[in-house]
Amino acid sequence: MGEWTMKPKRYVPDLRQLGALCEGNFQRLRRLRQLRVDNQPVCEIELYRENEYLGRVRIQVLQTARYTETLLLEQVHNSGRWLNNPLMTVRVYHDAAMAEVISCYRDTQIAPVNDYPNRFMHHPDEKVQVNGFLADWLEYCLRFGHLPLEYAAWSADESAD
Repeated sequence: MGEWTMKPKRYVPDLRQLGALCEGNFQRLRRLRQLRVDNQPVCEIELYRENEYLGRVRIQVLQTARYTETLLLEQVHNSGRWLNNPLMTVRVYHDAAMAEVISCYRDTQIAPVNDYPNRFMHHPDEKVQVNGFLADWLEYCLRFGHLPLEYAAWSADESAD
């Protein structure tokens, strides 16, 4: 039986796909971080679809270096109990115009290739999938994101005049 058994093919990452995801994530993050109030970057974005509140996303700078930046992106509130609040650490490479997820939830490091099966049940292409999720999440934030009410240009008293 041993000589006729086929070994499963080892997963080979598609670097072009991962690179395209990271470049797209850099552009999406750049557009999200352009929101400013009084020339200060807004670190929280509220998500609304028409009049329905969907949640709140926080972007926090953890570390800054000459060509890189490390950000913590987390959804601090959501409107449904069915959704786990995403929590990701993202490394932004300004010189390469790329942003990649370096940790997600409790996973402190995401391997580019995982043997399958493994004890944590990570997919062989876990890094591509997590960066794909970040792309979808940032696109969602760009589509439904608004400034929180505390950044409103006028207060309730002024609008009554």
